[in-house]
Amino acid sequence: MALHLVSLQSIPALLMIAVPVPSWAQDHAGMDHSHMDHSGMNHDMSGMDMSQDAAPAIDHSAHSIPGATVADQPGDAPAPPVPADHPADLFFAPDRMAASRKAMVREMTFSTFALQVDRLEYRAANGKDGFGWEGQAWYGGDIDRMVLASEGEGSLGKRAERIELAAYWRHALDPWFNLQLGVRHDFRPDPQRTYALVGIEGLAPYWFDVTGQLLVSEKGEVHVRGKAGYQQRITQSLVVEPEAEVDFAFQDVSALNVGSGFERFELGARLRYERNRSFAPYVGVHWERKLAGTARLARASGDDVSGVSAAFGVRMMF
Repeated sequence: MALHLVSLQSIPALLMIAVPVPSWAQDHAGMDHSHMDHSGMNHDMSGMDMSQDAAPAIDHSAHSIPGATVADQPGDAPAPPVPADHPADLFFAPDRMAASRKAMVREMTFSTFALQVDRLEYRAANGKDGFGWEGQAWYGGDIDRMVLASEGEGSLGKRAERIELAAYWRHALDPWFNLQLGVRHDFRPDPQRTYALVGIEGLAPYWFDVTGQLLVSEKGEVHVRGKAGYQQRITQSLVVEPEAEVDFAFQDVSALNVGSGFERFELGARLRYERNRSFAPYVGVHWERKLAGTARLARASGDDVSGVSAAFGVRMMF
């Protein structure tokens, strides 16, 4: 019986011998450290900064370029002069190269004809439907062209209230703005008037299309017209275009029912479907109001001072 008890008690010892024990689980309590000499090790850390903000300083002096000065660094140094010579003249006859350059400039200069109808619309109002148009035809190039422009409006079943036809020379002043010099003739309203025209048109900052015109009639009457528009593309095919126009008269013109000061103001917005730029239908709203002395003269004549209408039209380009 005693033999069996001894055998049972020896089982744990046998298991410890047979199963390896991981190194991290080893007990060092039985190790004698008395024979290890630590005298040669310096454990003094009093001179070390253990704070997290402390970082070793890096000396970049070894990477500096010998002889470098502040003037050698990138800055506001003047640009080199624009080359005025032609490198091809070193290899070919200069006179032949000059003729080649002139031929290239002639090829880049073009003249063409175009017809653009910005607005051709039907205006549905409360009991007073009407129509309106605005467009231009021109011949020339990017720098100079001759322009024939027309715009007008009226009520259905009646004579047009306003018919304008302008012919002018348009000259590019810079990549953004053009000068207009010419004449404008008003067939309506009666009596007819012919004006000398001086204007500026172009693309203002933030992509606003602007036009300003000074008009002087053969009778010395002075008028000013200003236009502004903006084209905002919503999708590849939908474009919304708000527009504003204002006329100003410097004196009373009783024959035309025009008073001095601001004459009239137009405001509109049109949403067009521009899948094909040569033919783009649109819908929108158009509002017009006579102002100041012109409004008083309109009331005295029994005419409407203001009106709003829904617009349905098309924009075309040929």
